[in-house]
Amino acid sequence: MKFDILDSQNKISGEIELSDLVFGALPRRDIISRVVLWQLARRRAGTHSVKGKSDVHGSTRKFVRQKGSGGARHGSKKAVQFRHGGVVFGSVVRSHEYDLQKKVRKLGLRMALSEKVKNGNLTVVDNLKFSERMKTKDFLQRFNDACSTLFIDVEYDNNMLSAMSNVAGYDFLPQIGANVYDIIRKDKLIVTADAMRALEGRLL
Repeated sequence: MKFDILDSQNKISGEIELSDLVFGALPRRDIISRVVLWQLARRRAGTHSVKGKSDVHGSTRKFVRQKGSGGARHGSKKAVQFRHGGVVFGSVVRSHEYDLQKKVRKLGLRMALSEKVKNGNLTVVDNLKFSERMKTKDFLQRFNDACSTLFIDVEYDNNMLSAMSNVAGYDFLPQIGANVYDIIRKDKLIVTADAMRALEGRLL
């Protein structure tokens, strides 16, 4: 599969040929959905927690005699039916993440990239660097688009991050951090030629 490479003036400056296996796969929503749910599960903090009977503050003294009171045989004020008592079957701190096969994760990333290619929403550029410190107005002159966009380069560029920080809808990732969730939630994808080769090497 061949892609045109655009320069800073949005003119074709070259061509890159990459594998159809990575960028020409047939998208399957079930695979993409599995990977996205796996990612979101790993992002959950799992810090929700309530106090059970053994956690609340209170005396464990038996406050009513066992027999003769005409009431129930209570043993502790910390029981769940009393005010300030513990919670039964409450949530506890835990991890929500689960395992997903590497081949499924790779397949999901291939399909997310292929879907952008199929819809014409992937652009390859020669680089994302400027000769001097980039300002937001310089960034918007080159990448002025109403759509939300994800930029992917070989590594982080603080100059690029600083320029786009004031613009809503734009995100930047190094190619090692490219993932299905961030790709599909953006309308367009702009990737450098070096990052495209690195992605191909990861996913073959």
